[in-house]
Amino acid sequence: MKKWITGAIAATLFAGIVTGCSSSKTSAKKEPTTISFVHWRGEDVEVFHTLIQKFEQENPEIKVKMNVYPSDQYQSTVQTVLRDGQARDVFTSFPGAQFETLQKAGLFTDLTKESFTTNFEAHLIENGKKDGKQLALPYQLVFNIPVYNVGIFEKLGLTPPKDWESFLQVNEKLKANGYIPIAFPGADIGPGQFMNSMVMNNAPSDQSLSALQKGETKLTDEWWVKTLGQFKELQPYLQKDALGAKHDSAIALIAQEKAAILATGSYAVAGIQKQNPNIRLGLLAPITVQASQAKYEGVHTSTFMLAINSKSKKKGAAKKFLAFLSKQEIATEYANKTAQHVTVKGVSYESPILKELSTWTNKKTVFQPRFTITNANVEKAVTGSIQEVLGGTAPKQAAEAAQKIVEQNVVK
Repeated sequence: MKKWITGAIAATLFAGIVTGCSSSKTSAKKEPTTISFVHWRGEDVEVFHTLIQKFEQENPEIKVKMNVYPSDQYQSTVQTVLRDGQARDVFTSFPGAQFETLQKAGLFTDLTKESFTTNFEAHLIENGKKDGKQLALPYQLVFNIPVYNVGIFEKLGLTPPKDWESFLQVNEKLKANGYIPIAFPGADIGPGQFMNSMVMNNAPSDQSLSALQKGETKLTDEWWVKTLGQFKELQPYLQKDALGAKHDSAIALIAQEKAAILATGSYAVAGIQKQNPNIRLGLLAPITVQASQAKYEGVHTSTFMLAINSKSKKKGAAKKFLAFLSKQEIATEYANKTAQHVTVKGVSYESPILKELSTWTNKKTVFQPRFTITNANVEKAVTGSIQEVLGGTAPKQAAEAAQKIVEQNVVK
């Protein structure tokens, strides 16, 4: 009897040891995979934090670490950041020269066969393609035309002008009534943004800027010298020291209702409303020709191009994050909380400003002319000539100096 009891106890103890070992193994949690998300939209950080928390709840095996850079710094350093050995996993790209540079460096992962690409409006993500491959997914649809204070315009009996002379008259009346007509961030994004609507009706074709790179057009051509001359005409209507002003300071001027027009684009709306929730905003584009000669009413871009670093070792987790952001309900939340139109199908816009600006989706707009330039040196020459003119250089002289830089980068 004693032997049976002893054997039973031993068996029970052994079973307990085995169960304990098994329990220890199953209770050991696997560390979640951490992916990095790099972008330039500082004004979207709070919204992205909320969305990332939702993603992590749905995908407890993945953590997302977000890194944000100022947009001007992002443009100049992103390639180095993506190659810095930390293998940034999910990143964003601007269209045009930056997209071209990054694809030449082989830093994009091909997303063509990923099912979540079908969540996007196909015609709005074309600029994320190269050689038939979907390398990036533009997330935002923005209008690269000035934002204006509707209340100030109504107070002064002004309406968005339909030709160049009317645009100058509007600026003159704003100035006469004590307002800064145009807040212009000349130190960072102003020249590259404002030039789009300034050139959209002046250029002989939609490809006049891209043709610079082939030597088929020149900055000394009449259309570009005319554009620089019109920038010169607007100089009295810009804020003091406009060439030294950055976008944040220009946003503050319109949010404080000291300035009536912000010379950037719809992506600035969220930043303005954060500082002044009650401000009423609209969009207007300077029409640089007579009304009857205008080809376009404004400019659009699909940008904030989501991509996966080809050097990432966590592509599976990164793809799950992109799939999450492309969900209709997530894109809707992002759009309404950031006051940004998006490229995802079926999104419903709830905020008053988005509903107001949605009318621009039905207007005749051209894809951002600046982003048709794929050579960064040529782009700098173009925007640099604007800064030179606003700094006091004669339009023809600035055009000639810039054209010399372009000629050094022409590819036949």
